[in-house]
Amino acid sequence: MITQLRKSILLLTLFAVAAMSAAAQDKNNKDKIAGPITNPVMWEDVNASALDLYHGPGGAAMKPDVRKVTFIKEEKSGHNKKYRIKDAKGRTWVAKLGSEAQPETAAVRLLYGLGYKTEINYLVPTITIPGHGTHKNVRLEARPENIERLDEWKWKDNPFIGTNELQGLKIMMVFLTNWDLLDLQNKVLRVDNNGAVEHHFIISDLGATFGKVGNNNLPFFFRLGRKTNDPGTWYEAGFVNKVEDGMIDFSFKGKGRSLMDDITVGHGRWLAARLAELSDKQLNDAFRAANYSADEIKLLREGVRERTAELDKASRTAVAAN
Repeated sequence: MITQLRKSILLLTLFAVAAMSAAAQDKNNKDKIAGPITNPVMWEDVNASALDLYHGPGGAAMKPDVRKVTFIKEEKSGHNKKYRIKDAKGRTWVAKLGSEAQPETAAVRLLYGLGYKTEINYLVPTITIPGHGTHKNVRLEARPENIERLDEWKWKDNPFIGTNELQGLKIMMVFLTNWDLLDLQNKVLRVDNNGAVEHHFIISDLGATFGKVGNNNLPFFFRLGRKTNDPGTWYEAGFVNKVEDGMIDFSFKGKGRSLMDDITVGHGRWLAARLAELSDKQLNDAFRAANYSADEIKLLREGVRERTAELDKASRTAVAAN
């Protein structure tokens, strides 16, 4: 009887392993970006002072009209509740509920202000989704017809290895305390502007930001210090640890920690200069767009300024020492 039970358990285990292997193979197949990558773009040199960080990359023209909403389906990906909807203008959006909606909206605007390609999103303070209730602080992410969503790009294998823009994007993940720094959060978008095609390398999920990273080197039950969407905790979180041999050591122990091992003072200087171009009004607008309170906006703006100064100081100190 015991022997038969052991055989049954062994068979079930083998079936489970086989199923997991098949699922992994399917994922690997899906992770291959279909077709050639033409004109890959991650960042462009912009006139930061001219950018509208309240409306973000979609501008005022793309702002959703939620006076009438049509439910399409529930989105199953990710950990947060999401619904695909249409607004009163007939545009398609993915509505994301929960604590990640506000920080993701603000994070997109900061990256957009620096010249990075991003999603198009907006935060709506209140929305009623037929059959699924009324919700507050919901992020709406656009699904325009001219943009095809392809598969993930990898932090360690992409067309921008060694560039300031890739290294600067890594630094921004520490800056924003993004503890969910995984390849699967990245996306390639095929953007067709009247026949002119670009492939935008973006971070699609920036919800795990503006909080506290925690320590990914500890067992799971010790990582409960992680926080998302907590301006006070984010303001107090560490940023730069030290500079040694021309390399910046960051206070970051989240997923993807090894990505931060090759950040030079030159990379830090490049990003600090661009962060410094953003005005107080633009920073206020970025956080106002995410429906933060006046006190939270002030704290977040000051946090951006202090981190920018910290990064600039680390870069300049290292140069002066040489």
